[in-house]
Amino acid sequence: MMENGKNIIRKYTMVLVLLLVTLFFAWVTHGKMLLPQNVNNLIAQNAYVFILAAGMLLCILTGGNIDLSVGSIVCFVGAVGGTLMVKSGWNIFICILVMLLTGAVIGVWQGFWIAYVRIPPFIVTLAGMFIFRGLSNVVLQGMTIAPMPDKYLNLFSSYIPDILGGGGNFNLTCMVFGIAGCLVYIIVILKNRRNKAKNGYEMEKPAGVIIKGIVICIAILAFTFRLAQHKGIPMVLIWVAAIIAIYAYITSKTTMGRYFYAVGGNEKATRLSGINTNKVYFIAYLNMAFLAAVAGMVTIARLNSSNPTAGTNYEMDAIGSCFIGGASAYGGIGTIPGVVIGAILMGVINLGMSIVGVDANYQKVVKGLVLLAAVIFDVVSKRERSR
Repeated sequence: MMENGKNIIRKYTMVLVLLLVTLFFAWVTHGKMLLPQNVNNLIAQNAYVFILAAGMLLCILTGGNIDLSVGSIVCFVGAVGGTLMVKSGWNIFICILVMLLTGAVIGVWQGFWIAYVRIPPFIVTLAGMFIFRGLSNVVLQGMTIAPMPDKYLNLFSSYIPDILGGGGNFNLTCMVFGIAGCLVYIIVILKNRRNKAKNGYEMEKPAGVIIKGIVICIAILAFTFRLAQHKGIPMVLIWVAAIIAIYAYITSKTTMGRYFYAVGGNEKATRLSGINTNKVYFIAYLNMAFLAAVAGMVTIARLNSSNPTAGTNYEMDAIGSCFIGGASAYGGIGTIPGVVIGAILMGVINLGMSIVGVDANYQKVVKGLVLLAAVIFDVVSKRERSR
């Protein structure tokens, strides 16, 4: 019984930490942390973290590798898009396509050197960090381009209209989305348990599943209730939710997703089993640059401008979210739900300290300590399991 308790605590450590940190900041801010507008800001200000962290996880899974260039790619893609939309007056959908293609081309460039020439990812992406930050300044000529077209802003910075006519200061459509999300989650859980029972796999005890389901549904409903009290569902949340759902499916349900774990677990054995490990590395870094382009699109919409400093330290937030969310520093271990928890925790810490008025330099100190604590926990846990 005690051993099961330890396993549960170990498995949901970051969830408990997230809950305690949220309650702590709610207390020290006298409830301001949980105001509807601040809950909305948590999503709007940290959307890029969720997007980048989903891609960073795939890089980390391949053996603890990271991509240091994503912040610069965000800036460069935003510079290209802003220049085409504002200065050249291009159609916004053509500009979006160009931005995505720009990210993909960068991914091909970096993926080639990493996967097929076998230059260490740290070196290639460090070079990319300097290259694309410099190119951003060249494209922008050191100037800020603003504002973005209204049609473009509507794709990322607007809100889902209340088609159910809630009226007043409450968005009924948002609340219905929350209820629907809970129902979808319950259906998925029941379907997974049925498939495991059918195939004879070991299943989690019903009591644990029920408790976890209740907690998650309460969290979803509380979150959507707060959003409904402000303006409803932000469009950027739809983008983030879609990306999280896609990558959760890829990493847990597809063959390619399992390849990332296999390469991180034992690359030599994976290669001897017939899997093209070069291709796995290439896809990981191609995908990372592509998602950095998406994050660039979201960033210039939130800032309503393209500027030479956009994306600064974004790579650190993404890397931190992965490790805090349970990804192993050695590769082969990590999940998208864990990354989401890590990204939310980073966002809560950022928002909470901003409301309290903590100096920006001390905020970096706190985030650094949290990241170090997460990696130490991973290393110590792995050492204990090996014993």
